[in-house]
Amino acid sequence: ALVTFRVCYGYWVAPSGKVVPVDKAVHGPETVDGRPMDTYHRWMETVVPWTMAGHPVAAMPAGFDARGLPTGIQIIGRRHGDQDVLQLAHAYEAASPVMHRTPPPLLARDR
Repeated sequence: ALVTFRVCYGYWVAPSGKVVPVDKAVHGPETVDGRPMDTYHRWMETVVPWTMAGHPVAAMPAGFDARGLPTGIQIIGRRHGDQDVLQLAHAYEAASPVMHRTPPPLLARDR
C-alpha cells in the first residue's frame, strides 16, 4: 500500500551562513564542501530564499565556534507570520544560554 506522509511545521530553523566566521581580511571561503564559492553571495545564499519568497526571518545567535566566534541561525516563519516569528525569537532568546554568555574578547572590544 502507498503511504503518504504530510508534515506541517509552523517554522523552519536554518543556519545563517554556510561557514563559521572567517577572518575579516579574507573575502570569503573559496569552497564549501568542495563547491566553489565564486562570490560573497554564493556562500551566504542560505539567507536569500526565505526573504525572496516573502517569509519573515529572525536572525539569532546559536553559539560560538572553537575560536570563540559567533555562529547563527535563522528562524523562518510562514508568509505574513511576522508576529509569530517575533514571539518565537523572543522565547528562544529568553530560554537560550547563548544569549546570556559574555561575548568573546574579540567582539567585546568593538563595543
